[in-house]
This record gives sequence, C-alpha cells and structure tokens, in this order.
Amino acid sequence: MTDAPSTKHDPGQDLELARRAADGDPAARRRVNELAHPMIRYQSGQFCPRFCHDNLRHFQCTLPDRPPPGRGDTPLCEWGNASYGWMLDELTRPARLRRFKARDGASLGSYFFQIANSLPFYERWKDWRLGRRAHVPTYLQDLSPHAAAIFHALRRGDTVALIAQQLGLAETTVDHIVQQMVITLTRRQRLHLLDPPREVSLQAGGGATDDDDAPMEMDIACEDLAPEERDARQRVQRAWAQLDATEQFVLEAMLIDGQDADAVLAALKQLNIALNERVPAADTDRQQLYYFRRKAVAKLARLSRLD
Repeated sequence: MTDAPSTKHDPGQDLELARRAADGDPAARRRVNELAHPMIRYQSGQFCPRFCHDNLRHFQCTLPDRPPPGRGDTPLCEWGNASYGWMLDELTRPARLRRFKARDGASLGSYFFQIANSLPFYERWKDWRLGRRAHVPTYLQDLSPHAAAIFHALRRGDTVALIAQQLGLAETTVDHIVQQMVITLTRRQRLHLLDPPREVSLQAGGGATDDDDAPMEMDIACEDLAPEERDARQRVQRAWAQLDATEQFVLEAMLIDGQDADAVLAALKQLNIALNERVPAADTDRQQLYYFRRKAVAKLARLSRLD
C-alpha cells in the first residue's frame, strides 16, 4: 500500500474544510478532491488490474502508468475512469466528510488514507466492480444447485421465508441448505463470508456496558501509525485467528456490527450454536451471552499481549 500522508494539517482547518465541502462549497470540494486524488490513483492502479481479465486485449486502458495494448485503434476501457469516480464518491461524499472528527489530531488526508487502505474499502469496490456479486466458494456450490442463489440472498439479509418464496422452494429445504452452509463455513472458519463487508473502527471509545448495544462509531481516523502501533495491530490480527468460530461470530456481531443482543441470541438459537456445553442453545439467555462476550474479549486481549 501507499505511505500515509506526512504533511501535518491544523485539525480545525481540516474540520472546517470537510464541513464546507460537505455543504457543497466548490473551492472546498476541489481541495478535498486534491487530497483524495493520490490515494485514488494508486488504489485504482492496484485494484483494477486484478479483475481486468481480457479487457486489456480488447481496449485501451485509461489508468495512468499502464502500458497501452498492441493496437492503437482499440476503444477505451471504461473501468479505469469508472473506478476513479467510484472511489472519489466513496471517499468524499458528504456523509463521509461529516463523520470526520479529527480525532487525536488526525488530518483529513490521513482520514482518507485509513479508509482507502482498509479491507472493507476493497471489498466494497469488488462488490461494485463485480455487480455486487461475491464469489461463492466451490465447497458451498457443491451443497446444492440453489446454494449460490441462497448465499447471495443471505448476504443481502433476506430471511429464509423470503428466499424460499423467491426460489420457489419449501422453507424446510432452504433452512436445511442454510444450516449446511453455516456448518461448512464454521468448520472452515469462513462464517464471515455470509456478511457483507462493513467499515468500522476499533478505535471507538471503551466504557460500554453490557446493556449498551449501540453500534460503534465508524471511520475514526488517527495519525499515521507508529511501528509499535502497527505491530500491535498485527498481534491483534494473529490473536483473532486463534479464536474459535463462535467467539468470532459473537464479537463480530456485537462489537463490530453492533447488533442487538436479542438478535444475536435469536441467530445462535436458530443455528443451534451453544455457548456452553452444559446449556443448550435454545436455553441461552442475555446474561450468558454477555458473559461469553466478556470472556472472548479477555481471551483476545490475552492472546494479543507480548510474551
């Protein structure tokens, strides 16, 4: 990825610039676009070629610094310009600018950098580039001829009843396929594939109580990370991989996605996932869920610490 912007900015000026740009001021919009341009140019050059396929043989690439094809009379490829437009809108749309708070003295440039270099940004770009169609793993497609359609419907948030109606299948049939998909993904530690990517920040302030189910604040930028902070994030990522699928599911649902505890309980019961071997999934209550969440957070913290 690119190096984070090093130029320091006055947080107050950046806040004012973001506010004016969000309100449609032409000069502020131009300045904001200039800040985002280097990141967009770089990421377009990284993302687009990965899904170019045969386009480069039939079109002239519009990305900067890309070699032209052999024939000069081929038409221009639209994906490069379209990617630039998508990324510009994604980074500088009014709602995004209004969420900028300059936390910890963060500049607007570093705010854009954090977003453009995040995995959710890449996943959203892929959803756009591929027509919002995520790849369905072969091991899921082998479960049923309807597995791909059910997979995409689950990512959209459709219910089993709605999926059954759309596909003309019995609810029991769809429910059985869904359960098989969940079991397969859980065993492979890929259950997160059923959830469309969401951009969140793990920098949101702590102090939440067990009854605080509000979603975490999103898009909180910080100053360029020091090597120690980068190392800490890598330790957290390695520790996350050591959690089991149930721990990951609960933490993702409650802390990252900000889902209500009742919704998480309902999902656990529907999937027949027990949090305690002595308590059936159907009998799990909110207190047990919060206790499990606290244990999972403590485990993640312990695994993240340096020896």
